[in-house]
Amino acid sequence: MTLERTLIILKPDAVARGLAGRIISRLEDKGFKIVGMKISRIKPALAKRHYAEHKGKPFYYGLLKFITSGPVILMVIEGKGAIRVCRRMMGATFGADAEPGTIRGDFGASNRFNLIHGSDSLAAARREIALYFSRSELVRHADTDLRWVYDMSENNPL
Repeated sequence: MTLERTLIILKPDAVARGLAGRIISRLEDKGFKIVGMKISRIKPALAKRHYAEHKGKPFYYGLLKFITSGPVILMVIEGKGAIRVCRRMMGATFGADAEPGTIRGDFGASNRFNLIHGSDSLAAARREIALYFSRSELVRHADTDLRWVYDMSENNPL
């Protein structure tokens, strides 16, 4: 069975506010597997590579300053539709606009500090994961419990 992977970053505000465990629990409760995880401080050069698509936008330098301001938790999450589902779980970019029940809707109020990053496409996920993780840092879980998470037909998730 082919499962999708996405990069999730618990940003400095999530770590500083002690929300990491609660956010990680939500992802695991949904059935996603963590296949890579580490705590780190993102250096400015790496942040510039990560957010290169935003260079020239008014919020670019503030974004770089924020993401490098403190420790982050970097994770590679795996599961069926991981990119789409994780982004829905995150909620709208700004906490004040995010629906209750989403991570940003439940924990965020700021238009600047938005707790979590998730890749927005398969191409972005591949590029972003490679920025932060080597292949040897990612693990493979046994598929034995997937039948309890996804409806299975001929070993394919429905």
